[in-house]
Amino acid sequence: MSGAVETSPRSTEAGHWGKEIRSDVHVAFEVRDGGGIEITLESRVAPYYGNAILEQARGVLDELGVKHARVSIHDEGALPFVIAARIEAAVRRAGMALGKRSLPMQHPLPAPSAKDRLRRSRLYLPGSEPKYYINAALHTPDAVILDLEDSVHRAEKDAARTLVRNTLRAVDFGPCERMVRINQLPLGLEDLADVVGESPDLILMPKVEDPQQVMEVDRMIGELKARQGIIRPVWIMPILESALGIENAFPIAAATENVAALTIGLEDYTADMGVVKTPEGRESQYARSRVVNAARAAGVQAIDSVFGDVADMDGLRRWGEASRAMGFEGMGCIHPGQIRVVHEAFAPTAPEIEKAQKIVAAFEDAQKKGLAVVSLGSKMIDPPVVQRALKLVERAKAMGVIS
Repeated sequence: MSGAVETSPRSTEAGHWGKEIRSDVHVAFEVRDGGGIEITLESRVAPYYGNAILEQARGVLDELGVKHARVSIHDEGALPFVIAARIEAAVRRAGMALGKRSLPMQHPLPAPSAKDRLRRSRLYLPGSEPKYYINAALHTPDAVILDLEDSVHRAEKDAARTLVRNTLRAVDFGPCERMVRINQLPLGLEDLADVVGESPDLILMPKVEDPQQVMEVDRMIGELKARQGIIRPVWIMPILESALGIENAFPIAAATENVAALTIGLEDYTADMGVVKTPEGRESQYARSRVVNAARAAGVQAIDSVFGDVADMDGLRRWGEASRAMGFEGMGCIHPGQIRVVHEAFAPTAPEIEKAQKIVAAFEDAQKKGLAVVSLGSKMIDPPVVQRALKLVERAKAMGVIS
């Protein structure tokens, strides 16, 4: 009995078009046995950019080694890095261009991201929707997350991976840390193979339950960096989203020195626990406390989950303030409107800053006098209190709250 032989489709497509679509492009690709390259283009900007789009399309196909094909392009205002990604995805879906890529011009990389950098807010951007990318930095999040996991349909994982790779290469996110949330392993390893070469600052790992998963990702990142001559760091942030993940919080946080932060995903965690997620978060108090404690014990940052109700800014503020009081240093954002509130919630208050500055001044005065004991008025200040004050002042400066 002979098995069926799988063959690649001769007609494929990638991308999106239509009235509700912007900054994207739809590419229909058909393999031909001869006749060269035939391209048709439909675009509202064709009178201005039509020739440039056609020239780019031919260049991408040439880079991918395509000699004979019929290509139909419906453009909805896509930038060149998006056009290249959609054409490449369609070609790959036809089983062609194996081992080849068409990379856009690389924007100069920002400075490497520090392990302990400010991470108050991280803005999620769906990995299959380029319309969100260009202006994301204008909302001033501390980080942007190009998401390949929950926001991307299973059938679009391959195309999103190519788009995110090109986005890392071509888009200037300014001072924002450039994060990529990969898929749950083993699919996430395919994501790494495409994106690590473009030097993301941090990889978010979903649904981590075992430190071995973190070690596997860390090993692959190291191998990819070595192979491509990358010397800048690529940090890791595991996301704990189950009871087992929470119970293994410390070994996960301590799995490798490249773990920079530990976070929690409350939607999946509460589903795993079989409880309702509430605005007050009482049902996740234990889990969130354990994340903070494990992160501190491992010497990494503790970052909270997202607040799902984008219309409830008062609830978001209360959540953020309570989160900071627990020891978290930031949280996720699913809408740009949440960023300002999150930054305010995680900022030290004026009385806290004033008290911390007095303690720091007393500490510096004692240092100048060669005294081992720090006193403020009639009170003796213990070393842990001094250290906490120093950290608070340093954090307030990093936030721009004080100079």
